[in-house]
Amino acid sequence: MILGILGVGHLAATMLAGLLKSGLDPASILLSPRGKGQELSTRHAIPLAADNRSLVEQADVVLLAVRPADASTAVAGLPWREGQVLISACAGVALECLPVAPARALRAMPLTAAEINASPTVCFPAIAEANMVLERLGPVIPLASEADFEVATVNAAVYGWAQDLIRRTAEWSAQKGADAQAMRRLVALTFVAAGRLIDEKPDPMDALLADLVTPGGITELGLDVLAAGGQPALWQAACEAVHARLIRDSGTA
Repeated sequence: MILGILGVGHLAATMLAGLLKSGLDPASILLSPRGKGQELSTRHAIPLAADNRSLVEQADVVLLAVRPADASTAVAGLPWREGQVLISACAGVALECLPVAPARALRAMPLTAAEINASPTVCFPAIAEANMVLERLGPVIPLASEADFEVATVNAAVYGWAQDLIRRTAEWSAQKGADAQAMRRLVALTFVAAGRLIDEKPDPMDALLADLVTPGGITELGLDVLAAGGQPALWQAACEAVHARLIRDSGTA
C-alpha cells in the first residue's frame, strides 16, 4: 500500500513522525512537493511526488491535510479511482465538499499527539484501509454519523485548552518556588491519569468525581471557586462557539 500525503504542514508532519515511529516503511509513503514536503523527503528519505496529480495516480490511500478553506480545490480534478481512499484531516469540511468519486472518503481528526503515537482519532465513516493508517497514531474511535463527527471535532480544541491548563498550573507551581521541570511532569501526568481513569473504568463520570470530592476538602474548595467564577458556563460556551463555527464552515447547519 502506498500512502500519499497531500498538504504537508504542521499536522501532517506530526502524523508523519508517528507513522515512521510506528515502523511504517518510508518507501511506502509519497509526499506532495509543497509545504514541508521537500524538507521531510530529504530528512527521512521519503519519495517526493512530482505534483499532486502524480501523487494521486500512485497512492492507494491519500491523507489530505491542507487548510480547510483549500480542501475542495486541492482534491478537485485529480485522477481519483475506484478502490482508492481519501482520509481528510481538514476540520469543518463536510464529505460532500470533497469531490473524489469514485474513491471513498472519510473524515478523521487526529491530534498532534500522533507524533508520539498517542492520538485518540475519531473518524467517519469507518473504512478498513484508513483505519490501518490511523491506528498507527493511537486509538481510533469510529462514529455513527457526520453530525457526531462535527461534535467530536470540538475535542481538538479542548486538547489545546487542556494543554493551556497544564501550562498555567505548572507555571503557578514554579512561581511558588517548586522545581519547574518536576511540576511540568507532575501536572502533565496528572491529566493523563485523570483521562485514563475515566476511559478505563466503566463507572459513571459523576460517580468517579464524587469519590474525589470529600466534603470540606481541597477538591471541593477548588471546584466551588471555579463554579463561583462561572467556569462551567464559560467552558460550555467555548464548546458551543467552536461547534457553531464547525457547523457554519461545513455548511451542514
